[in-house]
Amino acid sequence: MPQSQSEAAIESVAGEFVFTRVIDASRERVWQAFTESERLMQWWGPAGFTMLAANVDLRPGGAFHYGMRAPDGSEVWGKWVYREIVPPERLTVIASFSDEAADITRHPYSPDWPLELLSTMTLIEHEGRTTVTVQAVPHSATEIERRTFEDARDSMDEGYTGTLDKLAEYLAKV
Repeated sequence: MPQSQSEAAIESVAGEFVFTRVIDASRERVWQAFTESERLMQWWGPAGFTMLAANVDLRPGGAFHYGMRAPDGSEVWGKWVYREIVPPERLTVIASFSDEAADITRHPYSPDWPLELLSTMTLIEHEGRTTVTVQAVPHSATEIERRTFEDARDSMDEGYTGTLDKLAEYLAKV
């Protein structure tokens, strides 16, 4: 059963956004869902978004390049460049918005959003359930970009909640 937003833990520390959610699935299944294109196509993105593409080159220096259609019909593209891959427990990436060609772009709705976020996802399994923790911090950002990031915590919480709701629903079906 999907976990409600009130069951997800969110904390804020010195410029870092941390989101934690328990998923009712093994760590291996959660890892596969985050690292395999065909699985990502089934669930990735905030609530109301549908996937257009999910290309994964899972190696340090490789990328996850994806496209989504927003509820208003617009397209949103993003790119993760993998820095550290420790199966099935940790992914560290530089996350950015991009265009369809995978070139880094500004956030489509927030021009002062950081171009890059350093993000680490850890997966810890306990009794068949997996705790997913995402930590993100602006990378090589200006002061205004760091403030924009800080001011967007509610939006990030909403995005991660919707995305991990979709993950939980997907994993419950497969």
